[in-house]
Amino acid sequence: MSLEQELKLVVNSDDKVDLSSLVWPNEIHCSECEDIHLISVYYDTPNLHLLKQGLGLRLRKSGDDWLQTVKTSGIVKNGLHQRDEWEHELEAKQWDLDKLKQTPIANVINDAQQWANIKPLFTTDFVRQILLISVPDGSTVELAYDRGHVTASEKKANIHEIELELKSGNVNSLHMLATHLFAQLDVAASDCSKAKQGYELASK
Repeated sequence: MSLEQELKLVVNSDDKVDLSSLVWPNEIHCSECEDIHLISVYYDTPNLHLLKQGLGLRLRKSGDDWLQTVKTSGIVKNGLHQRDEWEHELEAKQWDLDKLKQTPIANVINDAQQWANIKPLFTTDFVRQILLISVPDGSTVELAYDRGHVTASEKKANIHEIELELKSGNVNSLHMLATHLFAQLDVAASDCSKAKQGYELASK
């Protein structure tokens, strides 16, 4: 289990952001930009049993690899999302139940009828551009620029956002970097995660 801490910014324009055009102070160092295609399928029961427990469950295809992830709803305030996360690599697109039983959804798996009701609810499909940023206090932050869509049945909504995720160091580094993005881009802090966006779309 790890604590995920990220600051989410929604991009208000439809125009693609050119990360190479961002200007940073000399003491902030960025890696080369990396692109990756991510497809995530989120699961729940028809009566949204996991959501009601403040839990999320997904399978994610990252390049050629599959990951299973359990997250708590955690704490969200002014765009800062802090939540517990359990993520494990898979050998194929198939649940590792032993690993899942080490997470808060163990009671669902142990209830055969409840687990049988877990079905795909919505999907996110987006291209992520990644920069690793080193800041003067020694913190490391991943800037992830995501552009794509979330789909639930025949309904679709856009994903266009930037996430600043703390990889190591001080969470205040996220706010410091966000001030530089606010000055250069048409972005706003967002309390709406991709999972929340998907649940809202699925409920319409």
